[in-house]
Amino acid sequence: MRTLPAVAADAASTALMVLRPDGRCLWSNEAARRLGVRPEDLPVTQVEPGGPAVEAPWPDAAGPARWLQVRCHGMDHEGQCLRLYEVRDVTVERREREQGRNHRWRLAHIEQLAKVGSWEWDVSTGAIVWSDVLRQMVGLPPGTALDYPLYRKLLHPDDVAMIERTLETALRTGTPFSFTHRMYLADRETLRVFECYGEVFTDGDGAPRVLGTAHDITERRRAQDELTRLAEHDPLTDLPNRRALLARLDALLVPGGDPSGALLLIDIDNFKDINDVHGHGVGDDVLRVLARLLAHHLPPGTVLGRLGGDEFAVVLPDASAGDALAVAEGLCNAAVGTPVPLTDAGLRVTLSIGAASLRPGDSRDMVLAHADLALYEAKNAGRNRARLYLPEQYRHAVQRVNVVTRVRTALDERRMQLDAQPIVDLLTGEVVSHELLIRLRDGRQPPLPPADFLPTVERDDLIGELDRWVVATATSALADPSAVAAGMCFDVNISARSMESPGFGDWVVGRLRAAGVEAGRLGLEVTETAAITNVAAVRNLARTLRNAGCRLSLDDFGAGFGSFTYLKHLPFSTVKIAGDFVRQADRGGADPVLIDAVVRAAHGLGMQTVAESVDREPLVPALRRLGVDAGQGFHLGRPVPLDILLGSVRDDGQVCARHPDH
Repeated sequence: MRTLPAVAADAASTALMVLRPDGRCLWSNEAARRLGVRPEDLPVTQVEPGGPAVEAPWPDAAGPARWLQVRCHGMDHEGQCLRLYEVRDVTVERREREQGRNHRWRLAHIEQLAKVGSWEWDVSTGAIVWSDVLRQMVGLPPGTALDYPLYRKLLHPDDVAMIERTLETALRTGTPFSFTHRMYLADRETLRVFECYGEVFTDGDGAPRVLGTAHDITERRRAQDELTRLAEHDPLTDLPNRRALLARLDALLVPGGDPSGALLLIDIDNFKDINDVHGHGVGDDVLRVLARLLAHHLPPGTVLGRLGGDEFAVVLPDASAGDALAVAEGLCNAAVGTPVPLTDAGLRVTLSIGAASLRPGDSRDMVLAHADLALYEAKNAGRNRARLYLPEQYRHAVQRVNVVTRVRTALDERRMQLDAQPIVDLLTGEVVSHELLIRLRDGRQPPLPPADFLPTVERDDLIGELDRWVVATATSALADPSAVAAGMCFDVNISARSMESPGFGDWVVGRLRAAGVEAGRLGLEVTETAAITNVAAVRNLARTLRNAGCRLSLDDFGAGFGSFTYLKHLPFSTVKIAGDFVRQADRGGADPVLIDAVVRAAHGLGMQTVAESVDREPLVPALRRLGVDAGQGFHLGRPVPLDILLGSVRDDGQVCARHPDH
């Protein structure tokens, strides 16, 4: 029990009142009198001696109700049991407290709306205070006590070092910080991604504290990752795309470094035919199947990607030239040995692959160029094979570029010319047509014969331009009045590229009609090798030309596979027998037998025959006995420039040739 004197000593700032057991006031201090509190105003029934303080509203005639805080103590004074009441006006404190609760509610509501939690870390004690929103975000019950060790256990192990380095730097420098990290929820299984921002400050005692926010960006990160994946992956095969693959190559070609590895460029042989014959849906299936097949047969650590179209690439870190070539050959074997399943059958696909080693000083473009040159060599060697880049391939490439440039310049400057070689009827000796042979006469050295520039140009888009120039020049010559009067006919060679070009046949027919030239006076020749490469294209071209009245010849028959199947299924008007069978036809052996077979087959199918390379007089009667219709060669007539031939026709009015019996 407290005594009255002791209570009186505390009476300076707190209103004090001592009440008798009957409720009458025995004593009050000056503060109580200033406050104006009467005994009947006290919530005596709610306050127990020694119990907690009670706050109660107090009516105030001068304004809004005020709040009093009342505490009760038991007292013993001169044998009487008295009660001492401490009364404080807490209106201002209550208002401030209420405002604080409003601020906290408002902050919590804002955090809910923004999906951002806040936290505060007392560095000296290790205590961490999380907002209720942040606890809710990680699945912790409200009021859960946290410290740094517990928080650390929730972090993804791979991110702990980064977070601690960031916090240590912030504590040392006092600068704001931010980091993104992964964190497990309270179930210790669900992984989320949080983005954190914070600042370091000191409290009134100078102790460091950290205040920060945490934002759950898991869904945003997933969306970003998906966008990144889409930006760096091919949607058809789900392989890394050109951008991602070249980035991996760049990582190996560090400037000033000593790169180790190789690049493979992979091209599907005759992929256009797959699309044309089976449809683009099957073509897409082929790409998807090959993507899985290649990935399965590549060693670990390699990067397989699709550059676009039917071209794939492989980055082989730490691979030697020999290793790269071995991997490439293994891929070729895997592809040819694994048919692509179709609805009715399996489609066998072959690959051509170029390999290039990474060397000090190489740039990305240089490595790609080297691998592309090796790929060119693989295709030129017959496809379905791999080739390793060698320095001489670069020299060959330079030569090819120079040849193409020289031909293009000659074409632009009208320095390409046509020579005409007669095709002679072996019975009558009459010239039935002239084959127009292209010549490059640009005055430059060394001279460039057709055998040196045509194979190169045929691999370039320029060949299509060259073919159209030949047809256009031949058509103009046929329209010359003297050529019309002499009934001249021409035959021209076209490349496989033009043969496969949609609309080329219609263009030829349209050119003839525009010049007023009878279609039968122009014949087109395609080589056997080109014909068997794309039978469908030859059939379409032949249909267009034959319907218009043009002639179509199969050139160099026998130089390739010499299969009679192509004669059966392709509507040629003439078969030209390759010179390899003709040169020794007068001396017995197998050649006359083969020529006889070709003649019988061609005649049986309604086709004419022409023997090439008739360079000796004895060949004429021998070929005539075998039933060959016409011949062409130096013995029957050498090529002359087309301009000279037309000039002679204007002068003589007829086409002359060596008689086959002379």
